[in-house]
Amino acid sequence: MYKVLIVEDDVSFARLLSKFLERNGFMVETGHTGIQAEKILKEHHIDVMLTDVRLPEYDGITLLSKVSAPTQVIVMTGYAEVAIAVKAIKQGAFDYIEKPFMPEQILTVIQAALKSNSAINVQTNSGLSTGKPQRPFLVSEAALVLEEYISLVAPTDMSVLLIGPSGTGKEVTAKRIHETSRRKKGAFVAIDCGAIPKELASSEFFGHIKGSFTGAINDHIGSFEAAHEGTLFLDEVGNLSYGNQIHLLRVLQERKVKRVGSTSEISVDVRIISATNEDLKSAVEKGTFREDLYHRLNEFSLQIPSLVDRQDDLEALANYFLTVANADLKRNVVGFSDEVWEIFNAYGWPGNIRELQNVVKRAVLLTQGDVILPLVLPKEIKQASKAKADRNGTLSKAEFEKEQILTALKRTNYNKSKAAKLLQITRKTLYNRIIQYDLEV
Repeated sequence: MYKVLIVEDDVSFARLLSKFLERNGFMVETGHTGIQAEKILKEHHIDVMLTDVRLPEYDGITLLSKVSAPTQVIVMTGYAEVAIAVKAIKQGAFDYIEKPFMPEQILTVIQAALKSNSAINVQTNSGLSTGKPQRPFLVSEAALVLEEYISLVAPTDMSVLLIGPSGTGKEVTAKRIHETSRRKKGAFVAIDCGAIPKELASSEFFGHIKGSFTGAINDHIGSFEAAHEGTLFLDEVGNLSYGNQIHLLRVLQERKVKRVGSTSEISVDVRIISATNEDLKSAVEKGTFREDLYHRLNEFSLQIPSLVDRQDDLEALANYFLTVANADLKRNVVGFSDEVWEIFNAYGWPGNIRELQNVVKRAVLLTQGDVILPLVLPKEIKQASKAKADRNGTLSKAEFEKEQILTALKRTNYNKSKAAKLLQITRKTLYNRIIQYDLEV
């Protein structure tokens, strides 16, 4: 059973949170000051510590320095304390959560923190790696060109526009630029422009003050302020409404923001990286995207290649995602069968790197042995392999299906119900196929 330490000087709130976590299966310790928390940390093994920023004696940031691994720290803040929370994360906190929050929200963050700890432990115990999995070594020409461009643009303050299909890793590329820039000690703040209602975009970008509109019960720091001296990543920037494009352009020109409801301006020093899977040039020609904003965002553009254009990286990426999935799911799958590699190479990967990651994680979850077999791959991927095999005349559809049935039966010790489940067909269909192919089972 995991143990959580709550450090909160509001006794009533601490009691309510404690009871909620206990009902959800956690052991809970409670402290109301930094000194009390220090004592508990010395006497108990704590998996996760929840601490308020403002405490008697000394604050939660100072308390953070008293915590050692593997305890994960989640900082609880008010709406106007995001900058403090960002500082806490730089000093080792796992995450922060803004008050007031729903109980289910804190439960999600705690579970993520525990999963992070489990990932490190599984990687160490399985011999796969220690700490975070290392970035894969990529060899395709497209990947090498991209890495060269990142190394050239990262040290500058140029605004970068990342262009590429969904799932190609645009946010990963943005983080790489940030992490190799002079701003790497600052915050990396990501915003999905397609997920923000246009009515709330100004508040999300620039913040608001208490009472500025219905529901504004506290001051709120905007993303530009949170990313001060760091990087602001605008994902799917083409989805911004025309009105919000005007507001964004003004901030990029003046480098000052004004919170909704406020009359004072705040200077911000932010680098902008944007991403799109749309043709923004075409949007400019149609009049749906401002040309002046386009040029502001596109001081340097990077085309992110699709996975089919970097086939030489497929093996390295798949093995990397295997390591990550092993850590995340507490498994120790050692690799892929030759048949799986053939299927992977035959598939077009329309969902790109994200699809590959999801397929590998699913396969690790379903794999019962040490090696990933075709049985655990989604139908569409296996069908693509069959289509290619048919075109090449190397393996007919019937031969492929027969091979899959025999493999499933062997994997389940010839339990037909389990084999049918693995093959994602009905038991009756399996019996018909066994008779059709005259299999001896």
